[in-house]
Amino acid sequence: MITGFISCTPTTQNNRTFANNPVVAHRGAWKKYKLPQNSIASLKHAIELNCTGAEFDVRITADSVLIVTHDKDYHDLLIVETTYQELAKHKLANGELLPTLKDYLLAGMENNKGTGLVCEIKPTRNKELNLKMAEKTIQLVKELKAEPYIHSYISFGYDILKKIVEIDATAKTQYLNGNKTPQQLKEDGIWGLDYHFNIFKRNPEWIKSAKDLGLSLNAWTVNKPDDMDWLLANDFDYITTDEPELLFTRIAASPVKDGYKLVWSDEFNYRGKPDSTKWGYAYGFIANREDQYYTDSLKNVRVQGGHLIIETHKEEIANKDYGNPDLLKKSWMKYAAERKTAAYTSGRVNTKNLASWKYGRIEVRAKLPRGVGLWPAIWMLGDNRKEVGWPECGEIDIMEHVGFNPDSVFATIHTKAYNHMKGTHKGKKIFIDRPYDTFNVFALEWTPEKMDFLLNGIVYNQILNENKTTAEWPFDQKFYLIINTAVGGMLGGKKGIDNSVFPQQMLVDYVRVFQKENDF
Repeated sequence: MITGFISCTPTTQNNRTFANNPVVAHRGAWKKYKLPQNSIASLKHAIELNCTGAEFDVRITADSVLIVTHDKDYHDLLIVETTYQELAKHKLANGELLPTLKDYLLAGMENNKGTGLVCEIKPTRNKELNLKMAEKTIQLVKELKAEPYIHSYISFGYDILKKIVEIDATAKTQYLNGNKTPQQLKEDGIWGLDYHFNIFKRNPEWIKSAKDLGLSLNAWTVNKPDDMDWLLANDFDYITTDEPELLFTRIAASPVKDGYKLVWSDEFNYRGKPDSTKWGYAYGFIANREDQYYTDSLKNVRVQGGHLIIETHKEEIANKDYGNPDLLKKSWMKYAAERKTAAYTSGRVNTKNLASWKYGRIEVRAKLPRGVGLWPAIWMLGDNRKEVGWPECGEIDIMEHVGFNPDSVFATIHTKAYNHMKGTHKGKKIFIDRPYDTFNVFALEWTPEKMDFLLNGIVYNQILNENKTTAEWPFDQKFYLIINTAVGGMLGGKKGIDNSVFPQQMLVDYVRVFQKENDF
């Protein structure tokens, strides 16, 4: 079980410190063992898991009893119009009585070392009743001396939260509705944002703003690994989930737990051309006697549906470098000036002159194109390429895939001493099952001592620094990132090109770069 999370600062309430992880169990930890939501049993399981928080819902009955349940009706009885005695005739699925707030708080205070109680007060259409619920909740918490166990109060009712702050200025409150900026919350004395995770994806600037203002960040209700990973990468304080066990496994796999911080990313949550502050293009024929012609056309490179799409077509296009005398003088680029047209178009984007890094973790989640003759790659070149040339600048191939070998990907380095021109390059391959049908995470972890290349968290190639010269290790400098799909060429075209497969797409779900503080 994960009991610590480096990125998360433990919350302290009245000298009681909650568990050092971001996991908030939504209505308790109920799903794995099919416990009733908002039951004392689900609360106890959240405490057993050592979640930092267990969220629960509070409503008020016709006779002013505060109870713990989510929906506005219970067994077809409208709660605000029914007494607790009538409601309690119907037990929960596990045989428990419908818990009162008092019962729930007392249970949450018993044998609880680190799980805070996250109290959601459900608003009604009656403002006076909402304020009454807020007052009675705070009063009961004080009577039971439960303040040290309360993690925070949350609500969709802004009037409820403001009333709580008015009654108890030390109470921690979080707003759920997602329609107020961090600045508005700060001005009204609200402790934090607890918005649906898609709100943050649509307004990523709110993440930085909240952190700058000292507000807490929580997201609900997060049940998919990809969404959990995004929130962990963005250093959210809390993540509310129906799947606390799954979230603990994602924490264990997250770079953040090892002290990495997200320093650069593109989640592609927009539409059109790639963000010009992050990405540039390559044009024309580039290298390796490849057959594709790179363009910046939306047909070849675009952001759509949450992905960067690099789309490769079989189509004839005029070669703007045809007859270029400068290229004709260069043996390795002569072919680019000898071809009047190209038979294929594709895309190649890079962060050159926009972003580059020395050391860290570079992570790309992608689905690859399919077909003999295709050669997609995720790779890096040294910033000093223009000054020293290749291979002296160094090349890091995080992922290469060739269509004639569909069940493998490669990770390789090229340097002056180790490169494919000499046949001395250092690379390894790993089996990958149908990479054109599913997304996979390709990653590099790079330190002064070594490089680890990973597929879905598994290291399959490790390059050690031999501590000789830059001919062997030119990797103590900044490198920029490149993503492309080539057609044919010296590697991709070894077994020809299957023209029946076009068009083909490479889909990139995200690119994330993490570094540790001493890497900055």
